[in-house]
Amino acid sequence: MVSTELARNIVGIIGNVISFFLFTSPIPTFVKIYKKKSVEQFKPDPYIATAMNCMLWVFYGLPVVHPDSILVATINGTGLILEVIYLTVFFIYAENKARLKVIGWFILELVFLGIVATCTLLFRKTHEQRFTLVGILCVIFVVLMYASPLTVMRRVIETKSVKYMPFYLSLANFLNGVIWVTFALIRFDLYILIGNGLGAAFGAAQLILYACYYKTTPTDEEDVKPTAETQAELQLSTCNGNLT
Repeated sequence: MVSTELARNIVGIIGNVISFFLFTSPIPTFVKIYKKKSVEQFKPDPYIATAMNCMLWVFYGLPVVHPDSILVATINGTGLILEVIYLTVFFIYAENKARLKVIGWFILELVFLGIVATCTLLFRKTHEQRFTLVGILCVIFVVLMYASPLTVMRRVIETKSVKYMPFYLSLANFLNGVIWVTFALIRFDLYILIGNGLGAAFGAAQLILYACYYKTTPTDEEDVKPTAETQAELQLSTCNGNLT
């Protein structure tokens, strides 16, 4: 019979694999930036936001905050490394104003994380007190980030087109949410459950919208290509589900 701990680890590893796929989804965007030596109208906002989210979840998963949640720290640590790489590429090819924005926000994020870490470790003496504080912050950031998927879903309804909402990314978001919800239920973790429960719900909603509107999606060559703004919204949407 499989032990609870083994089952949790297996589910967590599967979650790591799916989340890694989602974290690598922006690679084509940055290959394009590299080839053109320009960020054009792409915005760094999704990657800045995801980096902050990853920082908090890495801290949440550390043994000093939440024992036995190292798989949460590993995938978000990997995600953080990838986001830093994306921001570095963006920084190299961006204009000075955009560079200042990236540097400024990233410094603010590091300062904020430092304050959170210091207050948590100094003033919260038990693991429960620590992961409660950090978990609440993580959930707040996840909820704020879900404004982007709502924007993408609204655009699908308005245009009756799923052109800007790829099926496989929506499916991956849904499966990722379900896997991490399962992980949270095996050994109950309210904060992972809330964040990924929202991810699973939004993923399911996207799949339902896809089923409703994929037949009405135009396929002719006269369709307008996704704008940089739309791509940024979509990228933030794909990032949300994997921030366990």
